[in-house]
Amino acid sequence: MKTPKELGYYFPAEWHPHAATWLSYPHNEASWPGKISTIFPAYHSFIKEISRGERVNINVTDEAMGRHVREELEKIDVDPSRISLYLHPTNDAWCRDHGPAFLIAGRPDLRPPKVIVNWKYNAWGNKYPHDLDNTIPERIASLLDLPVFSPGIVMEGGSVEFNGAGTVLTTTACLLHENRNPSLNREQIEQALQDFYGVEQVLWLGEGIEGDDTNGHIDDMTRFVSPDTVITMVEPDRKDANHFPLHTNLQTLKSMRLLNGKSLNVVEIPMPDPVYYDGQRLPASYANFYICNAGVLVPTFQCPKDSLAIDLLSRCFPDRPVIGIDSVEIIWGLGSWHCLSQQEPERPSPCP
Repeated sequence: MKTPKELGYYFPAEWHPHAATWLSYPHNEASWPGKISTIFPAYHSFIKEISRGERVNINVTDEAMGRHVREELEKIDVDPSRISLYLHPTNDAWCRDHGPAFLIAGRPDLRPPKVIVNWKYNAWGNKYPHDLDNTIPERIASLLDLPVFSPGIVMEGGSVEFNGAGTVLTTTACLLHENRNPSLNREQIEQALQDFYGVEQVLWLGEGIEGDDTNGHIDDMTRFVSPDTVITMVEPDRKDANHFPLHTNLQTLKSMRLLNGKSLNVVEIPMPDPVYYDGQRLPASYANFYICNAGVLVPTFQCPKDSLAIDLLSRCFPDRPVIGIDSVEIIWGLGSWHCLSQQEPERPSPCP
């Protein structure tokens, strides 16, 4: 069977127009021990903001959960016509990593115009139960009647970042970790990324941020905001555990070249003040924003740097509002808005 790339499919940048956003409704108390009830005001606000510009498709475990979701969203005046619920039971809420990877056709005559890649998901190295989560891509493919490609390789959506013009950013800390694909070397993983995401170039960063139990997901550190520009997190405090890995990644980014030979434009954003709960350092980062049709939804952490991060991101996205949503409670689950969401792109456009 030909690969998606050979057939002409590619994974578009997150700012490509969305048909919908997919979420898996939070229910696993073990992910927010002692305080899962506190996350829902912000989570429901997240849904409301997305729904202003696109449909929100939510995986729920049963009909009772579905009724509860409808009732809670009605309380904050979410348009019910923008919400669809599906009985797709999950272990947890991190749809970025267990949800489907939607690829679109790179030319208008290619049919079907959209396909799904069903990467294997092992909960970041078999750290947590994931049997139900691992079924979600095929369930959604069946629902939407889309072809499925299954590479048989562990890959998470939070570990890869795309510019929509042939380049993917990732980290050695995650993709080369022995708890993902121990039988594959770097060259084999690069080939899989190219074949099943439809890219031409793989760029590698190094270590992740403190508190991240995903072994260094890129979406907590560095994100594309245009085909040739990234934002990257920096930590000026030399005593902070994040200073050295983020400084190293910054220097690596400055040395990179895109497919056209040009350097990346790099916008530096300071890390928020450290966030702790129950003595644990949490992976708070402004890089975990989600780009949807209605705006850019940024995690905030009740600290003075929030306004600076929103201002810097607003300059990167002059075509859409940048909206801060409090993430102090949600980050106790060790992830934020990007980790919780997966975009389904709109009709295909020719590959740049």
